[in-house]
Amino acid sequence: MEIILALAVVIAVIIFGALISMGNERQRRAIDGLREQVILWAMQDLRMKREKLASDIRIDNPLAWLNKVASKVVGYAMQLNNVEFFDSPMALVCTIGEGNSKAVFSPLSPSDIRRMKNERRNRLTQYSKNNPLLSMPGGTGVHEISVLNAGIMFDLELPLAWNSLSGQDIEGTRIWLYVLI
Repeated sequence: MEIILALAVVIAVIIFGALISMGNERQRRAIDGLREQVILWAMQDLRMKREKLASDIRIDNPLAWLNKVASKVVGYAMQLNNVEFFDSPMALVCTIGEGNSKAVFSPLSPSDIRRMKNERRNRLTQYSKNNPLLSMPGGTGVHEISVLNAGIMFDLELPLAWNSLSGQDIEGTRIWLYVLI
């Protein structure tokens, strides 16, 4: 009799465990569906806000905009001054604060610059004295600037500010900031 009672308890525990497990799985699927719906809603909401704001984008002072974006990414006030543009490879160079350091903005990533230096060393030596991207010392501070860390309108504002500062068009939705000390 005790064995039958013990077996009944074990079977009941197994059945209740299976029922709880099935209920948990059903709840997990429902929560996943809800999470997906929230993500889609948030993306659509962001799209609508961007579309509404896209028509109003204007950059009156591109250097102040660049200073605000760079300061947000590095975490301190950069106080950018004296913009200089280099064409090959494309770079905007600004002095930081009193002029002891420089900030170089470029659409080229560090790996692109390394590849350029290694592949075409002979042709680029004539430019390396002038362009700070080609004569950067090792250990230079590098920050990627994109919509993820500079604001939801960065990819729409970047071409306007870059064109105002350099007179050149820029492709892409991100730039890199190299801080030369």
